[in-house]
Order: sequence, then C-alpha cells, then structure tokens
Amino acid sequence: MRAPTGFADSHIMPKVLIVNTSASSFKGGPTGVWLEEVAAPYYIFTEAGVEVDMANIEGGPSPIDAGSMGEGFFTDYCKKFMHDPKAFGMFSHQKKLADVMTAWNLGKPDGLMSYDAIYLAGGHGCCTDFVDNKTLKSAIEGMYKAGKIVAADCHGPIAFAQCVKPDGSPLVQGLTCTGFSDSEETAVQQTGNVPFLIETKFKELGAKYEKGDDWNPKACTDGNLVTGQNPQSSEACVKAVLAKLK
Repeated sequence: MRAPTGFADSHIMPKVLIVNTSASSFKGGPTGVWLEEVAAPYYIFTEAGVEVDMANIEGGPSPIDAGSMGEGFFTDYCKKFMHDPKAFGMFSHQKKLADVMTAWNLGKPDGLMSYDAIYLAGGHGCCTDFVDNKTLKSAIEGMYKAGKIVAADCHGPIAFAQCVKPDGSPLVQGLTCTGFSDSEETAVQQTGNVPFLIETKFKELGAKYEKGDDWNPKACTDGNLVTGQNPQSSEACVKAVLAKLK
C-alpha cells in the first residue's frame, strides 16, 4: 500500500508500534496508562496515514488510570477512543511485547523491525513495568541501533534510563531530550513513590535535558530519539515523530 498524502510517493505506509504499560499499580497506588497519551497518538498517527499497532508488557488490555478519565483530562480524543470499536478493540487485544520480539528474532515479517517507530505512551504504570524490563530494553536498543525512531512521552521515557547506545554509553547521553519533570512529579506528590525522577536521572546520565513550564507542551527531537514532557505534550511528541517519518 502506498503512503497517503503527506508522505513521499515512493514510501510504503509507515508503521508505528505504540507500547503501553500493563501495570495497574505502583508504589503510589492504583494507576495504569494515561488515556490521552495513547488516544491522541492513535488518532494523530492514523489520521496522517500511519499504520498503528499496540503492544504492552503482558499482552491484552492495559489498565487505564482513573485520573485520566476525570474532568479536564478526558479529552475529545479520549471520548472518541472509548467509543471506537477499532481503536478500543486494538487496545483491548494488544500484542505481548515479548511476542513481537520473538517474531523479530525468528525473522518473521510481523516482528519488531517491521515498524518504522516505537512509541512509548505514559502513565505512572510505566514506573512499574517499564523499569528494569529486559524485553523493553532490547526493543528500544534494537530500534535505535537500526536507525528507527524511538519515541516516548511523559513517564514513557523512564524506560530510556536502562538503555545504551551500540557503543555501550547511556542512550540519552549527549542527547537533547525531555520527560516528566521533577517539579511536575512534586506537584502530583509522587516524588517519593517513583523509582527515580526522570529529569534528575537523565541529567546524571549526561543527557541534555530540557523542559518547558509545568503542564505545557514540550517535545524534543535529537537524531532518531523523540521525547515529550507531560500529558500536554503528546500531540507535540507525535507530530515530531511524523516529521521524522516523512
């Protein structure tokens, strides 16, 4: 299938794998995926003509953070997503990330390298099963080494702290990137409940961490690494990925 308007005529339709958390809790209490951070990417990608698949750590549906369905957070994208049989059906029957990796290792056409980008959605659930996860680490490092786009928003970038470049240096070292800021973590009173603060950790790893004002859109692109700061940054982060795909 040829790419729709917006992509080069010679380019096959791009494919993106959205990776979500499977965790329903973390040290701070009940959590899950932040709904807007999967709903907005799904629609912005698909409306641009990008083919989307979803995977999570355990396979099947991801828990949704109840807070993301509260007043002021339940956006139009969220409302549409919850009533969209195709979108919510995909969300409810996600691939298991390990199966995607196995397919890649076996050289199957639906493996990891069939995707042009991997996109890690956020939510505090990421603080549970995106941390010290060997499968996710291998997926991120494999895509980065292959020159594919590696992207994450809000708490999704927490997974990058465990990853390294092909030369063994930290993935984020020397790269301009962002993620949920220390001040935003303080504002939601979870500083003592997350495994580490993303901003602080990235700086320790030698990243050129940048942030905008709390709760304002901020996205960074450095090579094939794309990051967003917070829930308000999901659209900016996705659009930055689209700019790299074109």
